[in-house]
Amino acid sequence: MGRPLKSSQWPPGEICVILRENLPGFIEQFEKRQEREVSIIFRSPYPDISIPNIALTPFVLQRAQELTNKPALIEGPSGRTLTYGELARSVEHMAAGLRKRGFQKGDVLAILSANLPEYALVLLSASLLGGTTTTINPLYTADEISHQLNDAGARYLFSHPMFLEKILETASHSPVREVFVSGEGTGATSLTELLSGGETLSETPIDPRQDVVVLPYSSGTTGLPKGVMLTHHNLVANLCQLDGGADLEPVSEHDTIIAVLPFFHIYGMVLVLLRGLHSGATLVTMPRFDLEQFLKTMQDYSVTRAYLVPPIVLALSKHPMVEEFDLSKLRTIVSGAAPLSENLARACGERLSCLLKQGYGLTETSPVTHLSPESSSRIRLESIGPPIPNTECKVVDPATVAELGPNQRGEIWVRGPQVMKGYLNNAEATSNVIDTEGWLHTGDVGYADEDGYFYIVDRLKELIKYKGFQVAPAELEAVLLSHPAISDAAVIGSPDEEAGEVPKAFVVLKDQATAEEIIGFVAEHVAPHKKIRRLEFTDEIPKSASGKILRRFLLERERSRSKNA
Repeated sequence: MGRPLKSSQWPPGEICVILRENLPGFIEQFEKRQEREVSIIFRSPYPDISIPNIALTPFVLQRAQELTNKPALIEGPSGRTLTYGELARSVEHMAAGLRKRGFQKGDVLAILSANLPEYALVLLSASLLGGTTTTINPLYTADEISHQLNDAGARYLFSHPMFLEKILETASHSPVREVFVSGEGTGATSLTELLSGGETLSETPIDPRQDVVVLPYSSGTTGLPKGVMLTHHNLVANLCQLDGGADLEPVSEHDTIIAVLPFFHIYGMVLVLLRGLHSGATLVTMPRFDLEQFLKTMQDYSVTRAYLVPPIVLALSKHPMVEEFDLSKLRTIVSGAAPLSENLARACGERLSCLLKQGYGLTETSPVTHLSPESSSRIRLESIGPPIPNTECKVVDPATVAELGPNQRGEIWVRGPQVMKGYLNNAEATSNVIDTEGWLHTGDVGYADEDGYFYIVDRLKELIKYKGFQVAPAELEAVLLSHPAISDAAVIGSPDEEAGEVPKAFVVLKDQATAEEIIGFVAEHVAPHKKIRRLEFTDEIPKSASGKILRRFLLERERSRSKNA
């Protein structure tokens, strides 16, 4: 193309023709540019709050001396109790024991354990030394555990004797140099020995904004699990944000919280474990969910507050066993990790005569970005609530990136001090989810109403949410394609009333195999929550010209069937 003519070079007779033919296009481009320059940002109804520049452990335990004789953690099944004073002293002693064994600032310690009081000791001790804790689902297979240990570069590992055989074999093929266990176990160091360090602990310098304190794993918006780098400042900020509104999340030393959500999950780690201890509440731990044991624990310990996921809310609203227990002390249920319908929320709240509200967040946001207020007159049951303090949100058209106003559906973007530092050793994945202006693209589709309350309606991302747990389709597809009878496969989330979604596989065969055989094959290679629950044989997997699986076609077909069923 040649250079454009200057206006003085235009033939006079052609000026009007050029303007007449091109003016509509000029106007349209100008209007589109103006639209892009008008920023529609939804902000919290609560004022911004100041966030101290402090490391995580002293922040979480800042009330330990004041509440020295109050129970901090109770092991629900046994009644074994750790007071706040004992917790603070044990954290110091354990940190000294870790340092004696060579633990240094920046080292990674992995925790693979059910919910126990010791979980808090290990996490807070590693944090005190400037270390990083990566949390692992105890139901993971040996291959999955090995991947995370090696990817995170874990040098120490804490577990329970019941997992020891699997752990020792896996750890031998990783950077792990020492394994610790609660209780006793051959080939591992007992926490009792670790607690008897007897050294005076010198303070470790920590940069809260740069030093990574926890490294949970998330598939992000797509792909295989990645280490999410959360700094001391990220977690302290999120805890402060939850304190930032009078009717937002009023947890206090008068609360007793049921700790049934797994601490390896960011929801259980921050909202239950760290939030509960920071607020001076008493946490009653459960190693696994069993409905009868759960209800009995709620009754026996007069639980006032419960952080749950939709499948448990469903059981509380419908199961006849609930009537056999006294849950009259329960004041508040917070539901998260997956969407909850308005009808189910109302049914549960009315049956238990308690307040039920929803929240929203991601592992990448430490995790909370939205939360309903704790006021019956202000809760909208189907809503995740407005943004929490110091949090900005946009709703963006996925196709045009135009910013949308109230009641317009688009991808939710968030920005705030709780947004992760990035994915471990994966700059490309980080830049794909956090843009140059600091907006994290959640991959979730929703909208805000005129009052700034948000609603989640769909997901752009490919992740499957099974009972609140993330399942990456790509991971399951890789396992399926390793089966000798399968030539092609795709995995999607199939709607399910109890689980929210279940992994469903579409399989193209090149040799004979039954659905039961294939489902069993996958189950041998993945954790229970990742198992294929439904399978459909097909002649072809829909793909784009570049070879990418067109999941949206499979999802639309599956949802249509679900509605017509």
